[in-house]
Amino acid sequence: MDKIIIENLSLGYSDGTESLRGINLNLPERQISVLFGPAGGGKSTLLRVLNRLNDLADVVTVQGRVLIDGENILSRSTDVIALRRKVGMVFARPVVLPLSIRGNLTYGLELAGERRPAVLKAAVERSLAQAALLDEVKDRLGDPAIALSGGQQQRLCLARVLALQPEIILLDEPTSGLDPISTARVESSLQELKKEYTVILVPHSVQQAARMADFSAFFLQGELVEAGPGKSLFTSPKDKRTENYVEGRFG
Repeated sequence: MDKIIIENLSLGYSDGTESLRGINLNLPERQISVLFGPAGGGKSTLLRVLNRLNDLADVVTVQGRVLIDGENILSRSTDVIALRRKVGMVFARPVVLPLSIRGNLTYGLELAGERRPAVLKAAVERSLAQAALLDEVKDRLGDPAIALSGGQQQRLCLARVLALQPEIILLDEPTSGLDPISTARVESSLQELKKEYTVILVPHSVQQAARMADFSAFFLQGELVEAGPGKSLFTSPKDKRTENYVEGRFG
């Protein structure tokens, strides 16, 4: 079943650049969809469209429709705050709040009006467990989040998104600055999370794309070149441009 349906999506910035051109793409529910391709292809822009973060950028033209559960999120009537709670995002560099580990996880819930200690405690433990971080930090939840390692901070950022119980998780090169062990932990967490969440991942390498993809889409210079289930784009791409990129002839 498709969670997200993108129809004829085009997007341009105030400097005249066109980041996305006529994108048509269906993204399945409760799978890891990988958006890959060289830098400047429009992958990160598309992620930001999915939770309206582009509202904060110098975007001057947006055309087309983006349906999540049948609702066009580009509509003026969309509750953007509710959308961003439903569609959480993890960025390439971990940005922890200047609070404790626990405070990072309860901040969003408290902002939304949740004050019950039992609910907050349960959310902290659940989200840390889902991000494969609970065992490492359960005895120091009052410590400053900044004291964590880079890999732990990135998993804390993932847990912070999960604390709000979204339906969709967007990840923009979440392991680009991490060591191989931390990368493996994040990837393992995502494989578990897809059982409950729809995951959209912009990977930091073709190798990661091939490892993680239940569904994949190749972007080049703002164009969706091709998309397909499983590892099909890595084992038998239909377009020569995809084949050349996957085999390392450019990128």
